[in-house]
Amino acid sequence: QVQLVESGGGLVQAGGSLRLSCAASGRTFSRNAMGWFRQAPGKEREFVTAIDWNGSIIYYADSVKGRFTISRDNAKNTVYLQMNSLKPEDTAVYYCAARDSSYAVRSNNYGYWGQGTQVTVSS
Repeated sequence: QVQLVESGGGLVQAGGSLRLSCAASGRTFSRNAMGWFRQAPGKEREFVTAIDWNGSIIYYADSVKGRFTISRDNAKNTVYLQMNSLKPEDTAVYYCAARDSSYAVRSNNYGYWGQGTQVTVSS
């Protein structure tokens, strides 16, 4: 129904920044709530941030609050994750997700997932 492709990951030193992009295609993107999750080696996938269909409601995990910013451009069918002040513990595969709802949630209850993009933060 919805296909998601992440990009923008890479290797960065601690304190640096990256911006991830998630391009969506398929059924209407503009009405889908979107989220970002990440999974570090040996750990469970965890919630990072989410945004409702029009950007009016946004959630952040405490671990990234103040450092990461989620945004979306519905005209471009794209959601972004700006990551600043990166820490080694931010190292993970980052996944974009979408759900068949206009409302964001903090859980893993998203029906569509991208392939992931690797973010590595060196100390």
